Amino acid sequence: MLNVGRIAQLINQGEGLTIEFKKAKNALPESLFETICAFLNRNGGVVLLGVTDDGTLEGVDPAQAPKMLKELTNLSNNPQKLFPAFLLDAEILEYQGKVLIYLYVPASSQVHRCKSKVYDRSVDGDFELKTDEQIRNCYTRKNNSYSENTIYPFLYETDFEAGIVERVRRIIRLNRADHPWNDLSDADFFRVAGLYRRDYVTEKVGFTMSALLLFGKEEAIQSAIPHYKVDALLRKIDTDRYDDRENIRCNLVLAYDKLMAFVTKHLPDKFYMQGDQRISLRDKIFREIVANMLIHREYTNAYPSTFIIYKHRVETKNANRPHLYGQLLPETFVPFPKNPHIAQIFTQMGRSEELGTGLRNVYKYSKAYSGSENILFNEEDVFTVDVPLDNETESDRNVPENVPENVPENVPESRGKIILKLIKGNKTVSMGEMASILKVNVKTVKRELSKLKQEGILVRIGPAKGGHWEVSEE
Repeated sequence: MLNVGRIAQLINQGEGLTIEFKKAKNALPESLFETICAFLNRNGGVVLLGVTDDGTLEGVDPAQAPKMLKELTNLSNNPQKLFPAFLLDAEILEYQGKVLIYLYVPASSQVHRCKSKVYDRSVDGDFELKTDEQIRNCYTRKNNSYSENTIYPFLYETDFEAGIVERVRRIIRLNRADHPWNDLSDADFFRVAGLYRRDYVTEKVGFTMSALLLFGKEEAIQSAIPHYKVDALLRKIDTDRYDDRENIRCNLVLAYDKLMAFVTKHLPDKFYMQGDQRISLRDKIFREIVANMLIHREYTNAYPSTFIIYKHRVETKNANRPHLYGQLLPETFVPFPKNPHIAQIFTQMGRSEELGTGLRNVYKYSKAYSGSENILFNEEDVFTVDVPLDNETESDRNVPENVPENVPENVPESRGKIILKLIKGNKTVSMGEMASILKVNVKTVKRELSKLKQEGILVRIGPAKGGHWEVSEE
C-alpha cells in the first residue's frame, strides 16, 4: 500500500516524462492505453486516475473504481488492445477525501502497440511513431538495452526443469485466484508473459533468455550462459574464505528458494508486530534483497553475483547496466527494471514488490531489524547492496579488511585514511566501491576525496572515467 507522502510527491511534481494525470470519474479514459503503451516503450511511469492535468483532485466514483480496476487488468492482458500484452495491476487508494487509482507501468523490454499504433513518451506527453525509421529505432533501442530479449531458436520446453512451469503457474494461481493468466494454455502463457516472442528486426522466433533463466535446466543455462552463477557465502569467522557456501547455478525460481534457505539458516528473525499481526522482518527485508539481485542482474556480463553474510552486515554484488549512477534513496529513486519480464514473473508469484516499493520496504523495516538505517543501494557498473545486521559503532563499521598499511601519517581523518588505504591497494577503485566499504553515500566519498586533493595528499591522473588515483608520498 502506498503512503500519503508518495502521492503528495507525485502530485506536487506534476506531469512529465514518467508521470501522467487523467480524469476518470466513472470509466477508464479513452487515451489511457496510449499512455500505457508510451510508458512501456520508454522509461516506464505512473498514471494517477482521478486527477486533472493541472493536479486538481477530482477523484473516481468509489462505486465504479473496482470495476475500472478489473477492466484495466483485463485490457492490459488483451493483445487486441495492447500488443504484446503486458499484465498490469492498479491500486485503489484514498487521498484528501478523494478516491484515486494508482497505476505503475514499468519500462518493457519489448516494443508495444496500442490498437496497431506505436506510441512513445516525451516530457510533453504521448506521441505516435509514424515512420518506419522511428519504429525501427525504437526496436533497436530495446534490443540494445535488454539482453533478456535474446531469442534462442533451438531452446525447447524439454530444456526446462521438469515441473517448474506448472509450479510457477500454481504459485501465481494461489497468489491470485482470478489472475487472467490462470486459464491460458502454457503456449499462450509464454507469449503473454513475453517469454516466447518474434523479433521483428531479425525475424527470429523462440524462447527468450528470460525463459531460459526462469525455467531452464542447469545444463541448458550453462550451455548458453556459462558464466552464470550466484555465490552465497557466510563470512563471520573465516573472513578470508568462508564458514559456509552455496554455489548456485540453477534457474532463478530455484535460485530464489536456495538463497532464502541460506538466509533462514544463517540470519536470525526478530519478533515484530505490525498492528495486531506478527511479521517476519528477516523475510520482509531479504526477500527483496534476493529478488532484486536475481531480477536486475545483467546476465551477459561475466562478473559473478555474490551474496555474503558478514558478522555485522549483508552485502550483495551484481553485474549491472546502470540507468543512473550513484546511491539510490527512497525519496528520490526512479524505478527502472533491467529485466522486465523476469521481474513480472517474480511479481505475479508474490516474490517481489513493484519496483521501488521493495527498496522502500528495506529502508522501512531495517531500523526495526538491525537498529541501523545505514543502508546502501549503489548503482554503478557493479550494483552493490549493503544492509546492516546490527548497530555497530562507526569505528567498527569503517575498518575494512586486507588493505595496505603504508599510508601517509599526516592524514587528518580516519575516513580519509581508509580511502587512501583503498587507493593504495587499487588505484582504479571506484567511488561506489569506497562508499560500500565505508557504509556512506557517494556524496560523502566525493567530499572526502575533495579534502584530500585540496591538502595535496591525493592526485587524480586522467579523466573521471578511465583515470586513476595517486597518493603523494611526501
